[in-house]
Amino acid sequence: MAVKLRLMRMGKTKQPTYRVVAADSRSPRDGRFIEILGTYEPRQDPSRVNIDGDKALGYLRNGAQPTDRVKKLLTQTGTWAAFEEGKRSS
Repeated sequence: MAVKLRLMRMGKTKQPTYRVVAADSRSPRDGRFIEILGTYEPRQDPSRVNIDGDKALGYLRNGAQPTDRVKKLLTQTGTWAAFEEGKRSS
């Protein structure tokens, strides 16, 4: 099973909020997921990102692939740098 870290859309019409989830790559965008890793609220000023870094690192180390947007969010929170550092030391 190929796992992806991606966004799942929540919220009302024209007022999106997103959950950052680990999901099977074959499941639909807002469908079945494995685990919720955090939230992303782009309409806040500045936008609010809340991601559990330990859970995300665990999935990344086990081969999960983040989407482009989730990779940017992980970079903002510093989780991606910790993942890259772990890859170099191995």
